[in-house]
Parts: sequence; structure tokens; C-alpha cells
Amino acid sequence: MRKYIIAGLLVWLPLAITIWVLQQVLGTINGVFFSLLNGLKVLAPASLADGIDSLRNVPGLGVLILVGGLLLTGMFVANMFGQWWLRQWDKLMGHIPIVKSIYSSVKQVSDTLFSSSGNAFREAVLVQYPHQDSWTIAFVTGQPSGEVAGHLESECLSLYVPTTPNPTSGFFLMMPKSKVRSLAMSVDEALKYIISMGVVAPHSSPAGQGGVELQRNPPD
Repeated sequence: MRKYIIAGLLVWLPLAITIWVLQQVLGTINGVFFSLLNGLKVLAPASLADGIDSLRNVPGLGVLILVGGLLLTGMFVANMFGQWWLRQWDKLMGHIPIVKSIYSSVKQVSDTLFSSSGNAFREAVLVQYPHQDSWTIAFVTGQPSGEVAGHLESECLSLYVPTTPNPTSGFFLMMPKSKVRSLAMSVDEALKYIISMGVVAPHSSPAGQGGVELQRNPPD
């Protein structure tokens, strides 16, 4: 009986977790959508109040509006006029106390992560951490620069070491390039390997996934 229960759990657990995650995401989107409807209801004439309330009962409308809004925003900022408005918006947010520190930090991180020309999170590597002869997987986020780079004796890489099973938290390290081993596995495969605590082994993939060129000799 125990064997059958575990077999059934292995079938339904991934589906249950997937449904739970989707419910959380859809709940957040619907919460934002309902807040927008409440604001629109306050500004709109009383004759339109019933029509605005009826929009709450349309399934999937919040997701559809979100996707449409992202698409229209992307099309708007893709031209020179939209870029000018985006710069003005950034200047405005940069003059609001407290908000400016949060907004500027998040914008810098998002611009770095989603930049098509950047190397952030484009390559998985193997490093010795937290001590000698103990290995873990990390992701290359770039190279140290500015004042920090001036204090480093050798060429180093900026690395993010995620925790298991929650990869959204982790550690930021700067390690000598000679101490980092390049991996042929993709970032997706490395994430699955980390989240599963080593249970889901990555498939063998061809070398040369892009990113920063590393030495493949074992570190000292």
C-alpha cells in the first residue's frame, strides 16, 4: 500500500504544485486588475458603474489586459518618441524620495538581466564553495568593475550562488577566473539540478553555450 501511495503522489504532486503556482500568479494579476477597476469606477460617471462591475466576472480578462498592456508598452517605447517619454519618466521617479532608491535599483537589475547583449545568467559554472573540496553550481552575472575591480589582484568573475530548493535567494561572490570551471549544461538544466537537490540530473549538452570564456582546467 505504501508503494502505491508514493506512486500516486509522484503523479499528482507536480500537477498540484503547478496549479498552486498558477493560482498564486493569477490571484496577483486579478488583484491588480480589480484595483484598476475600483479606480476607474471612482473616476467614471455613475451610469457606467454597473458596466465596470460586470467586468469582474469575465474570466481571464485581467490576464488578457496585462498581456495587451505589456505589448502596447513595448511597441510604444521601441521608437524615439517612446524612448524620450521613458527618459522623462525615469527622471520623475528619480526625484521622488524613497521611491527613487527602490526604482533605480530594480531598473538597473532588470536592465542587466534582460539585456540581449549582456552575459548575466547566460552560463552555469562549477565553483568551490563554501570551502575547499566542496563544489556547487553558480551562474555568471558579469565581471567586477570600478573601485572593486581595482582592489582585486587577478581577473575575477561575478557569480551568483543560488540556494536549494529556493533559487531566488543566494550569495554573491567574486572569484578568480582561474578557479571557475565552465559547464556545458544550459542555465535551465542547472536550475532544475539545483532545485531538485541533485535528483534531476542534467542531460549532456554540447560545449560552447556562450557567455564568458572560462578555463576548463581544474582549479588549484
